[in-house]
Amino acid sequence: MTTETYWLEHAWLDTHVEPGVALTVSTSGSAAGEDGRITAVRTGLDSPPPGAEILRGLTLPGLANAHSHAFHRALRGTVQVGSGTFWTWREIMYSFADRLTPDTYFALARAVYAEMALAGVTAVGEFHYVHHAPGGTPYADPNAMGEALIAAAAEAGIRITLLDTAYLSSGFGQAPNQHQLRFSDGTADAWAERCSVLKDRDHARIGAAIHSVRAVPAGQLATVARWAEERRAPLHVHLSEQTAENDACQQAHGCTPTRLLADHGVLGPRTTGVHNTHLTDEDIALLGGSATGTCMCPTTERDLADGIGPAVALQRAGSPLSLGSDSHAVIDLLEEARAMELNERLRTRTRGHWTAAALLRAASADGHAALGWDGAGILEAGALADFTTIALDSVRTAGPLPRLGAETAVFAATAADVRHTVVGGRHVVRDGAHTLVPHVPTALADAIDALRA
Repeated sequence: MTTETYWLEHAWLDTHVEPGVALTVSTSGSAAGEDGRITAVRTGLDSPPPGAEILRGLTLPGLANAHSHAFHRALRGTVQVGSGTFWTWREIMYSFADRLTPDTYFALARAVYAEMALAGVTAVGEFHYVHHAPGGTPYADPNAMGEALIAAAAEAGIRITLLDTAYLSSGFGQAPNQHQLRFSDGTADAWAERCSVLKDRDHARIGAAIHSVRAVPAGQLATVARWAEERRAPLHVHLSEQTAENDACQQAHGCTPTRLLADHGVLGPRTTGVHNTHLTDEDIALLGGSATGTCMCPTTERDLADGIGPAVALQRAGSPLSLGSDSHAVIDLLEEARAMELNERLRTRTRGHWTAAALLRAASADGHAALGWDGAGILEAGALADFTTIALDSVRTAGPLPRLGAETAVFAATAADVRHTVVGGRHVVRDGAHTLVPHVPTALADAIDALRA
């Protein structure tokens, strides 16, 4: 094992900003390998130790993007204008999903994950449901699409939890439509058989997802939950994103989607509900009482006109909060954190619902936990050596005292202020440039152009 020392001009140590911190990290192996851990943390160092790598600015734990659909990045700029709803947006989204192949998905995801690294993201939860060829025919390798995403994350230098998603119907009692055929394995048992071939590796974890209660019949929910429970894997589910889904669930089952999930054993501390927007008081109690997590995606929820979910009430009830960029209208976890507080201010006309520290934990430690990466998202000995540094001298961040770094990060900084991203003890982003993917904007443009051709 080899080691590297990083001297951090300022570091966020979970509760406060500490000046002059040296991290010793193990660096042998791959950029996102399990061996890349922090072995020592020293504070009170006014000057860098000899040979240390100097990181000027404020260093935060690596950020966790807990909810991603990588191919949605191709929609940016094409769906933000005009009228419509989530359901009209979905038709445009399907047109891009129809064009994906393992090769084109790899190229796009590699560029998207590189964009995430440039934004300080060190781990992503990929909610993956485009499994088969158009029409539903499996590829020669039934997991070719998922393997493409795992390989893309490796080349972009970040960790991934592949949340392989069961998607079996287009609505309650309805067969998949023509677009959704490539999402479906037919039954939850067939989904589980295919998923069981996927394996963890140093930079990748395999988790599970239920697309939604409308996409997995009630009688098959327990199969997916059992698969995740047996493997102690994370389980995610889109939950009550749209009122139309709630209404349809009431009509089909006489209960809310949350109650349906609870009745079929889906809720629990390894489960995360994504969006959790349109909930009853009973729903909130069920989620909080079972310690089911909540992943909010504010930039997508506002882009799609979904609404503002009861995140404050959910946290108070016992539901841990994580954050995701979902459809990638923007990729900026600091903006997602900021939007949580600002959305709540608009909704309630009061301020101060979360501290900056609480929002940073949602974007880092709690996000990693939701993705099954224990011992990540914190700068302490034994943790994964994943961290990111933001500039304190940009036009957005200049001025505030360094000791107010958490507030500066959450309420002033953006992804454009990220200067360095380190994963597994190795630089993935150095001085604002990706070290593994040359010219990320070109990689994004080329990958998206290939889908439009």
